Amino acid sequence: MELGVPLPRRPVPGSYGVPFVSAVRDRLDFYYLQGQDKYFESRAERYGSTVVRINVPPGPFMARDPRVVALLDAKSFPVLFDVAKVEKRDVFTGTFMPSTSLTGGYRVCAYLDPSEPNHAKIKQLLLSLLVSRKDAFVPVFRSNFGALLDTVESQLASGGGKSDFTALNDATSFEFIGEAYFGVRPSASSSLGTGGPTKAALWLLWQLAPLTTLGLPMIIEDPLLHTLPLPPFLISSDYKALYAYFAAAASQALDAAEGLGLSREEACHNLLFATVFNSYGGFKLLLPQILSRVAQAGEKLHKRLAAEIRSAVADAGGNVTLAALEKMELTRSVVWEALRLDPPVRFQYGRAKADLEIESHDASFAIKKGEMLFGYQPCATRDPRVFGATAREFVGDRFVGEEGRKLLQYVYWSNGRETENPSVDNKQCPGKNLVVLVGRLLLVELFLRYDTFTAEAGKKVVITGVTKASTSAVNRTA
Repeated sequence: MELGVPLPRRPVPGSYGVPFVSAVRDRLDFYYLQGQDKYFESRAERYGSTVVRINVPPGPFMARDPRVVALLDAKSFPVLFDVAKVEKRDVFTGTFMPSTSLTGGYRVCAYLDPSEPNHAKIKQLLLSLLVSRKDAFVPVFRSNFGALLDTVESQLASGGGKSDFTALNDATSFEFIGEAYFGVRPSASSSLGTGGPTKAALWLLWQLAPLTTLGLPMIIEDPLLHTLPLPPFLISSDYKALYAYFAAAASQALDAAEGLGLSREEACHNLLFATVFNSYGGFKLLLPQILSRVAQAGEKLHKRLAAEIRSAVADAGGNVTLAALEKMELTRSVVWEALRLDPPVRFQYGRAKADLEIESHDASFAIKKGEMLFGYQPCATRDPRVFGATAREFVGDRFVGEEGRKLLQYVYWSNGRETENPSVDNKQCPGKNLVVLVGRLLLVELFLRYDTFTAEAGKKVVITGVTKASTSAVNRTA
């Protein structure tokens, strides 16, 4: 449409089909017969619209109402960030909500609307924690992931010729987050020991099972994971062990929480959720995805990254500093591009607070108060109307330069635009800037060590070879 020309108004197309039956059929399409991307793309194509009425999983019997208005383009999607227009109460996981038995009986911050009194208090606690620990992130990351790469090299040299980065990252990210946030390694906790990542993964599965597929046969997996909630009591001992670690390790943060008017108990459950669900769950997905994307991009990109990273570190006296990281424009662009293509959280939800108008690129649609709005982020952040012919491709330098930075407003992984920042008044991820920092630090650690590397990507990301750096610009112990 030309600038200034009003968009045509049309009713939201689509169909919810036959109650119950269509929702179950659509769930099977989503998980097994089509897959996520095809499920949404096929319906947008069928109805000739990127704003469309559809069912979303899990449906019966898990969710009372699977009906949503799906927003599948970059223009309509951001209404989900506008808390003046959409309510965020109990919609973090969409059309169903896990039992609060999994979070100590509390509705944690992720499920609170900003209008609720405790939202601002808890969000401020999380933001203050990140600020108070900012000097720890770089050295703690380098210590933990330097050890991870030592293990990678040992495994590659042991004769097998492969190293499972995904498995190593699962353990290392858990240790890194605990030490970075609270100064205490989870493995040093008597309640967790080395079992922390396993307990955390089970707790995550119990909440996300309705939105998860484990690759089991459909006839087994669908009734097991997608029909009824997994009983919380089966992992209550794991959650108690996680809680005991946080109650001890996060004592300073809990003191601060009391100063904000929160009870230590509610604050501790929120710190556990934010650390394990948001941070750990995110890094479990994101860091292997970055590694995979960069490995597939090949030696040409590796050479550019190595040159940029080593030059910036050399200029900083051989130290990896925040100032040095800010000079690494290509490195940051690569992380943003990975987040654009592979957002750790793909779904966003919000319920219309009042009647409103939503615009796609081609039309305007009337939404009624109370309707559930749903966004499938990969459709929005791979929108060819914004990102052109390469919208589905990994372009490492996409966000380099002035023109590249203009596209950052369409990067939505943090439940907000990349050009905006989290506050107590919005639902944007409080760790937004930390996530981008950690992604950059992974690339820095890789290309200070290696000129290039190779990896295989499937259900896991497996490193198959590394070429040691021919020159070094860094004191790795700094």
